[in-house]
Amino acid sequence: MEVIVLGCGTSTGVPLIGCRCPICTSDHPRNKRLRTSVWMTWDGRGILVDTSTDLRFQAIRYGIPRVDAVLFTHSHADHIHGIDELRLFNALQKGQIPCFGSSGTLDYLRRAFNYIFEPVDNGLTYIPRLTLQEIQGPFRLFEKDIIPLDASHGPMGPVLGFRIGRFAYLTDVASVPEESVQLMEDLDVLILDALRPTYHPSHLTIEAATDLALQIGANQTFFTHMSHDVDYEVINPSLPKGVELAYDGLRFQIDECGHGKASGAR
Repeated sequence: MEVIVLGCGTSTGVPLIGCRCPICTSDHPRNKRLRTSVWMTWDGRGILVDTSTDLRFQAIRYGIPRVDAVLFTHSHADHIHGIDELRLFNALQKGQIPCFGSSGTLDYLRRAFNYIFEPVDNGLTYIPRLTLQEIQGPFRLFEKDIIPLDASHGPMGPVLGFRIGRFAYLTDVASVPEESVQLMEDLDVLILDALRPTYHPSHLTIEAATDLALQIGANQTFFTHMSHDVDYEVINPSLPKGVELAYDGLRFQIDECGHGKASGAR
């Protein structure tokens, strides 16, 4: 299985519109962050986690050839507002795309994008062709087990993470219950939310994410959903061994034995 980090930025992306802070004006490529998403591939299939606001640009930049399924973590704008771009993958693949999420996320998608899920006879035919499938527990997708991980987005409500083999993905989390931590034993690679160094009610801080990463004990942890308060050149060298900041375009593979190797990691 190969994983590509399509974006590791918070809801605004980095740089922010109109911001002239040192990080937003930085020339360092790893301080430039599109909205958070990953793409995974195995056995010739492509699986997207969230349809970020930047999906079109991400798909072109990283040469994403297909999307056979989407796993939605939650229904916030930066994680769903690229959904219309899926219609191009419908055209390329000549088929529908199944989309998986919690009941609350799927209900929101139906309301927010009713032109997709409740089409009317108005001549509009070039729309995404998607099927919605509620996640009620572990399930099989293209011969792999997908294990949902319950977590909290603080006052913004519940969010789902996912474990696939020895890889797990958890973004937009303020806390993770012990039950989900236990489901992440023996991970090779973990991608984990870490918004900024200072407190935020809906996200882990760099320090809290580091503590959780060490508790989970994956061989390698990458932080994601980072704001313009995170300077790659300053914070990445300060992290303990096996913990790093993600960056747009980070790639890694997890082989059949579960051993992951990241391209470009320190």
